[in-house]
Amino acid sequence: MAYKERTKPHELRVLEILNSRSHLSPDHQQYLYNLKKGYEGELAFDQRTEELQCDCLILNDLLLKEGQTTFQIDSLIIMSGKLYIFDVKNHEGNHYFESDKFFKMPNYEISNPLHQLNRCESLLRKLLQKSGYSLSIESFVVFINSTFTLYNAPRNPSIILPTQIHQFLAQLDSTPSKITQKHRKLADTLISLHIDKYPYSQPMDYNYANLAKGISCPKCYSLSTILEGRYCGCKNCGHKEVFATAIMRSVEEFQTLFPDEKITTNKIYDWCKIVPVKKRIRRVLSKNLRVKGVRQWTYYEKMPDS
Repeated sequence: MAYKERTKPHELRVLEILNSRSHLSPDHQQYLYNLKKGYEGELAFDQRTEELQCDCLILNDLLLKEGQTTFQIDSLIIMSGKLYIFDVKNHEGNHYFESDKFFKMPNYEISNPLHQLNRCESLLRKLLQKSGYSLSIESFVVFINSTFTLYNAPRNPSIILPTQIHQFLAQLDSTPSKITQKHRKLADTLISLHIDKYPYSQPMDYNYANLAKGISCPKCYSLSTILEGRYCGCKNCGHKEVFATAIMRSVEEFQTLFPDEKITTNKIYDWCKIVPVKKRIRRVLSKNLRVKGVRQWTYYEKMPDS
């Protein structure tokens, strides 16, 4: 199990909700696609690193700041003698290197991942030195997608192609390592420095009145759900979900989009739309959240341990 688990990026969660409740611009549609694809690639790599049996600490999804510069590490593996940085790319199709530039065929230039990797390693090294650590660092770009092909690939040990992932992780697994309290302290330090939200995210312009109301389907993301007794059923894909679970998921969506708004029965009733009586929503909120205020001023907050 990872020492720090990966969570879905806030921007991705916002865009997924907005995509089911509004019409995203072509630019935001593309941005959503890129974020989702990148996240899926990172999860695929997580599945591979979870199989490691060696003594190590795996920290997924670190967003750190060195000086005035913010940088992201997709995966960091701490072993007794070295730190391993992994930048995961979920590119598909044919690509090639030429004159230190990276292209998607036929001739679309994209950012050279090795440049980003070198920058990330340099910033992490500076951050560690300031914290009193001097462990050696190795960094790698992992092309996780099995359909990815790279022509004119440089002989660079920092590049791990899809066909090399198994062998690389097997070699890492066979490396002697003994994690000590010092390594755990380092991991805790990095986790404490992690930034929850990327400070330079794309601004999203939306308001409550312009968003479609209803309970979204967790499987196909449509608003085609209807109430069926103790369940919410999706007319689009047939998926069924327990009513209380659907309500609490809708509350999370509402809080994601409007974090400064108080959770009230009236707001969630309007947000979910398909529930005929407020009493059913009030019962779910009261059971799963902490009740604050009285009568018409009642609102709900997360439980202290949630």
